[in-house]
Amino acid sequence: MLLRLGKVLVVFALVATLSAHWALLQTVAWTGMLAGNLQSCSFHDAVSMTFDGQHPCPLCKAIASAKKSEQKNQTSSEQQKLEFPPVEGILVLIAPSPVEISCPNTFAASTSPKPPTPPPRGFFV
Repeated sequence: MLLRLGKVLVVFALVATLSAHWALLQTVAWTGMLAGNLQSCSFHDAVSMTFDGQHPCPLCKAIASAKKSEQKNQTSSEQQKLEFPPVEGILVLIAPSPVEISCPNTFAASTSPKPPTPPPRGFFV
């Protein structure tokens, strides 16, 4: 039960991070608009009125304004990043001189060709 709750919370966090909640709300709004338009128009007219952008419902308007305010908050928070003052003078990076690293092969010397005792045999062999 606790593992399932954790998975659900991770899914909600991903949805919020990727702004997928706006897509879900917009889908709900379009579905409602299409259902309402189908009561008074033909199918072709209802679909064109729903998706043309000229006849937004109140939910579509609320979603659009919420998206804009969210984008304004993101841009204002990006402007508050720390900036370091420029360094006076010229900064030069010099690569270190190549150094040869010699490593003795201690692995080959530490292994013996045979085990010191014979390997154990199985009980039922």
